Amino acid sequence: MSADELQELEEHAAHAHVNPSLAPVSLTMAVLAVLVAVAALLGHRAHTEEVVLQAKASDQWAYYQAKNIREHQDELFVASNANGASDADRQRFAQEAERYKHEKDDIQKEAREFEREVAMERRRADRYDLSEVFLEIGLVITSITLLSGRRIFWHLGVIFGVIGIVIAVIAAVLH
Repeated sequence: MSADELQELEEHAAHAHVNPSLAPVSLTMAVLAVLVAVAALLGHRAHTEEVVLQAKASDQWAYYQAKNIREHQDELFVASNANGASDADRQRFAQEAERYKHEKDDIQKEAREFEREVAMERRRADRYDLSEVFLEIGLVITSITLLSGRRIFWHLGVIFGVIGIVIAVIAAVLH
């Protein structure tokens, strides 16, 4: 929360002292401000986790590609019969090519799993971002109550805040 936002909350609290009927509005604004900060933090962490998982997926695909290259090199060596290689050498290279082929399958499976995790973390982060938006809207609309004195804005702000909370909870339980 920035210094300007803190100053604004202090001003709203001062209004609540002048007009005690506005105390619930000021309290609602303080709660919404905290929830905005929490949603923002969770969104940032989710985006960071998304980037980390994407790097792991990229590493797995690079590892897969390295195994693929080695497999093809060994198969080419066996097929070309170059350099007068012995049968034992050709057999050894053929076995290595087969081993690389099986290892590639496991590596590819892990890379695809990382990609699924990246997509899930992206959805989670997007939900936290959306939650933050609704909470911010709720905070702003609620603050209009202090300027206008009309309670309808407080009720609307609370509704937007509840929507933001629900979206954040959905993001938290998303697996």
